[in-house]
Amino acid sequence: MALISAKTILTSLSLFHITLGFFFLTSPGSVADQAVVYLLGEAMGLPHVRSFETQSPSLAFLAAVLAIMGVSDLVTLSLPDEISLLHHWSLQAPIRLLMSFILVLYSFFFSASSPIFANTSSSSSSTFTHPSVHAPPPLGYAPSGWGGDALKNRVFFTFMFVETFSWFWVWVTLQEEVPTLVMNKRGSGRRRSSGYNGYER
Repeated sequence: MALISAKTILTSLSLFHITLGFFFLTSPGSVADQAVVYLLGEAMGLPHVRSFETQSPSLAFLAAVLAIMGVSDLVTLSLPDEISLLHHWSLQAPIRLLMSFILVLYSFFFSASSPIFANTSSSSSSTFTHPSVHAPPPLGYAPSGWGGDALKNRVFFTFMFVETFSWFWVWVTLQEEVPTLVMNKRGSGRRRSSGYNGYER
C-alpha cells in the first residue's frame, strides 16, 4: 500500500494547476522568480524570459486553460474509484507522463545550451561542461522556425519537470492501487451474485 494515495496526489496536482493559473493571471512575475525556477534554469543553462514578468493576453489564456484543467480533474475525482482511478486515470496518467517527458527533453536537448550543439572545434571534454545562460549560441544551433523556441526557457522546463515527476508518481501509485480495486470489485460482485442466488432459493 502506498504511503500517499493516488487520489491525494491527483487532488494536490489539480490544486497546483488552479493555483498556477491564478498566479499566471494576476502576477506572472512571481512564478518566474521562484527559487526552483531559477535553480533549474541555471543548472540547465536555460534563459530567463522577460515575457513572464508582466501580464499579457497569452498568459491569461494559459491561466484559463490551467484553471479549467485543474477543475475538471477535481471533478473526475468525485466519481467512484472504479471509474475514476481504474478506468480514467489509469489511462490518463501514462499519457500525461509521456507528453511531459517528451516536452522536458525537447525544452533542454534542442535548446542552445544542449550538449547536442556543442562546438566541435573545442575539446571533447567541453561537451559535458556546465551549460551557461550567458554563453553565445553554438555554431551548430539554429532557432526553430515553427515557434518551438518559445518552449526553451526555464519556466516551461520547470513546469514540465514538475509535471513529469508528479505524473510518474501518480502512475507508480496507481500500479499499486489498481490490483486492490480490481480484487475488491470482483469480491463485491461475487457477494452480490451469491446473495441473489440465495434470495432465489
